[in-house]
Amino acid sequence: MSDKFAVGIDGSDASKRALDFAVARAKAQGGTVLLVHVLEWSPYSFLTPSELEERHKRRQEELDRASAWVVTPLVDALKKDGVAVETVIKYGHIADTLAEVAEANGATQIVIGRNGHSSIGSRVFGSVAGSLVQTSPVPCTIVP
Repeated sequence: MSDKFAVGIDGSDASKRALDFAVARAKAQGGTVLLVHVLEWSPYSFLTPSELEERHKRRQEELDRASAWVVTPLVDALKKDGVAVETVIKYGHIADTLAEVAEANGATQIVIGRNGHSSIGSRVFGSVAGSLVQTSPVPCTIVP
């Protein structure tokens, strides 16, 4: 059985380091890489039907932009490098969605980058890395 590495990507330097780590492991083990880009979107809304329609339109535009600017360039580079790659782009809570996608796609490990910021927001609400380590259904590697 080959390993599948689910990598959380957002275009940051931290996610590029995580991807490099996962690609090295996938190549060494004959595994695959699953690129996962999660867009945060509040599930709570009190909108009119016309506002909801506009919101859905904007969501699709954001998904298309994420695919074109973040995911597709990485897929092209990985394919040229001979790495088997799959992609998922979803809305949701980042840590929860990464865990769900990893489990649903048979990933054996989740790899994310740590940006090293210690903002007041992460102290109050928790970081993605901290949440993911506590809830991940598979081993989780945080790349510094």
